[in-house]
Amino acid sequence: MKAQWFTSVEEIGKDLWDKAIGETQYPFAQFAFHQALEDSQSIGDGTGWYPEYLLIMDEDDTPLAIAPTYLKTHSQGEFVFDWAWADAFQRYGFRYYPKRVWAVPFSPVTGIRLFSHLDPKGEDVAFMHLYRTVADVLTQANQQREFSSWHLLFVKPEHAALLKQDEAYLERISCQFHWFNRNYHDMTDYFSHFASRKRKSARKEREKVAAQGVTLKRKLGSELSSADIDFFYLCYQSTYAKRGQQGYLTRDFFGQLAAEMGEKILLVQAFRNEEPIAASWCFFDDHSLYGRYWGCVEEVDCLHFEACYYQGIEFCLEKGLQHFDPGTQGEHKIARGFEPVYSHSIHHIAHEGFRDAIARFCEEEAQAVREYHRDTNGLLPFKES
Repeated sequence: MKAQWFTSVEEIGKDLWDKAIGETQYPFAQFAFHQALEDSQSIGDGTGWYPEYLLIMDEDDTPLAIAPTYLKTHSQGEFVFDWAWADAFQRYGFRYYPKRVWAVPFSPVTGIRLFSHLDPKGEDVAFMHLYRTVADVLTQANQQREFSSWHLLFVKPEHAALLKQDEAYLERISCQFHWFNRNYHDMTDYFSHFASRKRKSARKEREKVAAQGVTLKRKLGSELSSADIDFFYLCYQSTYAKRGQQGYLTRDFFGQLAAEMGEKILLVQAFRNEEPIAASWCFFDDHSLYGRYWGCVEEVDCLHFEACYYQGIEFCLEKGLQHFDPGTQGEHKIARGFEPVYSHSIHHIAHEGFRDAIARFCEEEAQAVREYHRDTNGLLPFKES
């Protein structure tokens, strides 16, 4: 096999990229997604995200897989927080940045991190050795450039398990909340599996939104008008503005995505008196829905639950999707039927002393995460079997 680095998707080209990923349906593996990040200047100069895509080929230059990696000059937009690690490096006179992340920018969604026609769903055991191959390539590249570390974020658990067999690669776990389709027919059937009190509470939440004069509409990305995208972007930025921040992504990013991969995008819109007041942006493929961005210009009781969770579940049931990943954090998801799951990341720290210290930290953190997972699992709304 051969490996080659590229600093933009255009250097690879759509034809070669599509040959590499084949039938992969994962939205975050699509050429259009990464092209939109670059074209909209959401990544690149001045952002702290500098792409370096690794293309794996066979001896005949046939593309086998693509690993999306980025050089980072900060730790923002990753959702696996290592600020304390960076501070420790600085206190002892070492340089933490730039580092490398092997990830999907701004997207804490578990999934494949090697996009390949050989294994479109990331389930083929015979293909998994390529993760180790790429990990070794990243380690060697970091050594040549004297980078502190590389970080594989939100990788599938079976791929993390393969890499952590090498003691040089540290595993870190956290907890998210995901929904799973247990062969529910519709929302009535879904709620029938809740304990009585929890079922009444969920139904009241949906009724409360309607009683406040709010209606909701679901649109595919290909159906969105420029005005729809403008309003969504206003909502997106308003979420960050409430925390005194600015969103990472530009309006052009969303516009380009709607135009280029609208068949993988769902927008949930909320209206009152025919005026839009909130919106939630999701991606989906043939298996899963991925909730990503939300915002509102008017506060309405329980609207967040309806727009970001119940509407997504209803969409999954209508489309036969088996899984809904609504994003990171949020214990409030439990009462709506989202179950605790582990998310995994793999880290290589070049400095042996720091690696040992961080390994101890990861072990201690993992114990707390497992306890949290156990405790939250006991809070689910479903009837006891």
